[in-house]
Amino acid sequence: MAQHTQDSSIIDAVELLKDNGFDALAEAVTVLMNTAMVAERSEHLGARPYERTEERRGCANGFKAKTVKTRLGELPLRVPQTRDCEFYPQSLEKGLRSERALLLSIAEMYVQGVSTRRVKRIVEELCGMDVSSTQVSRAAVELDKLLSAWRERELGQYRYLFLDAQYEKVRQGGQVLDAAVLIACGVDADGRRDVLGCSVSLSEAEVHWRAFLSELKDRGLYGRR
Repeated sequence: MAQHTQDSSIIDAVELLKDNGFDALAEAVTVLMNTAMVAERSEHLGARPYERTEERRGCANGFKAKTVKTRLGELPLRVPQTRDCEFYPQSLEKGLRSERALLLSIAEMYVQGVSTRRVKRIVEELCGMDVSSTQVSRAAVELDKLLSAWRERELGQYRYLFLDAQYEKVRQGGQVLDAAVLIACGVDADGRRDVLGCSVSLSEAEVHWRAFLSELKDRGLYGRR
């Protein structure tokens, strides 16, 4: 059922999450892009928000609401402004151009967990410069809450249940191991397909599938009654 792949940067399991009802993606993209734009303004001004330094080259001037249409729907972004009006975040355009890579990074965090290191890497790719862990720690906390809420959300009735797995390399306890990413997708009465859950296990042994399915049942998953 599962097939091993050597390409761990863009994995089939992550693609499956992205393409089948991963509703938390839009909110997560909004958090990351807003964080990248603020970091870029800090670099432009030579100071972080509310920081007083001799290197400061201007002043922040709040934010301008901007709704951007994407494949995920409309994203309510907050574009940072400066008092001299000479700043415009390049990360905004770059994020829209590299939407696929951004979505894959978020889905990867759903599978392997949110960390400041992962968020820092994504933000730096968006704004094209080094950022401190402090600048992205708040975004990491927000993303962790967001993805956890989606992962633990209450389920309901689904007419069909599809199960699949992919073997991927996962870092655990300082070692890189081959692990099975178990994925469950459901189709509801309206024909909508959703990712119901995902679990990283050491193998596809029956005990791991049973634990995964029991968790889905505990979250309220049921079929026809």
